[in-house]
Amino acid sequence: MCFSAVIVAAGASTRAGPGAPKPWRSLGGRPVISWSIQALATAGAQEIVVVTTADRLEPTNGLLVGTPGARAVIGGATRAKSVQAGLSELVSDAQTPVLVHDAARPFVKPTHVTALLTALIENDGAAPAVPVADTLKRGGPTVTGTVSRENLWRVQTPQAFRLGYLRDAYEAWPADEEPTDDASVVEHFGGRVFLTPGDPMLMKLTYPEDFEMAERLIGLHRVTRIGQGVDAHRWGPGDAVWLCGVRVEHNQTLVGHSDADAGLHALTDAILGAIGEGDIGEHFPPSDPQWKGAASDRFLRHAVEILTNKGGRIINADVTLICERPKIRPHRDAMRARLAELLDIPLDRVSVKATTTEGMGFTGRQEGLLAQAIVAVDLPA
Repeated sequence: MCFSAVIVAAGASTRAGPGAPKPWRSLGGRPVISWSIQALATAGAQEIVVVTTADRLEPTNGLLVGTPGARAVIGGATRAKSVQAGLSELVSDAQTPVLVHDAARPFVKPTHVTALLTALIENDGAAPAVPVADTLKRGGPTVTGTVSRENLWRVQTPQAFRLGYLRDAYEAWPADEEPTDDASVVEHFGGRVFLTPGDPMLMKLTYPEDFEMAERLIGLHRVTRIGQGVDAHRWGPGDAVWLCGVRVEHNQTLVGHSDADAGLHALTDAILGAIGEGDIGEHFPPSDPQWKGAASDRFLRHAVEILTNKGGRIINADVTLICERPKIRPHRDAMRARLAELLDIPLDRVSVKATTTEGMGFTGRQEGLLAQAIVAVDLPA
């Protein structure tokens, strides 16, 4: 079933402690908000509107590049006004299901979406919920009473409605009141809301300690993969060579269809191999004239983008250049810095080494240069 989505990410995050707003704090090496964007896109959202603050509009749109039908809009002073801003941006028809989701709940799964859309067939709204398990007390710090937890639920997001119905429900909501969620707006409008099975993983990141717990949960649901890449180019006439994204003055150059940066080519293949996405030649065929003389950092960025879109991240990278000349050591720090930039990882996770074959083989005869790369990547299980 087709659906649209509104992700609310315009709150002040006052309870989360000092630092960036919750949607922009790091979780698993990327912004919290990117988890929900990817999850809803993977689940099949035809439109995604992210409601953010004015100062975060540009970086939010940057995160949405490559996600079809996704765009950002500036929110309002309250959550309700932000939701309405997102709803007004959607171009889907009135009967289209829309999922409204808080960016601070990063662990949405396709099964959650399917359950909500199924429930919406016979109801005006649907929301995931988990039964209250703890004993509830009234008062504080002195207890004044115990509250029965029978038929009490903790309601989560995303919540599902038909777009036109939710717009109408918000129009009827009292202007001087602030709803706690979208389901309550539909309830006030007379709508029937169905509770679907919730999930402890749909936790809302609210306090500083929640982020530590979320990081631990990520570790339990992720795997590490290793990829290896090898590339070689022969020497030809020239006055410089590109290696690991750095131009090195030399009395020869490496011959290839692109800029022949063997270090970047090997590293690109290592990443593609780790995620099962073929090799560099499949993505950038040497027979295609558009890649003639192309800078190889484009190839590496492409591989990193595929990894990121799969919810992955690079743990570390190790490149070995095998050649008699040029000398690599004087340029090693620059190469490491360039790779760290391209891979978006700390410098201490990047290694560039060089060795010779003691005059043996084609590298020893100085007929060409060989590069080897190994990467470790972290991916959802």
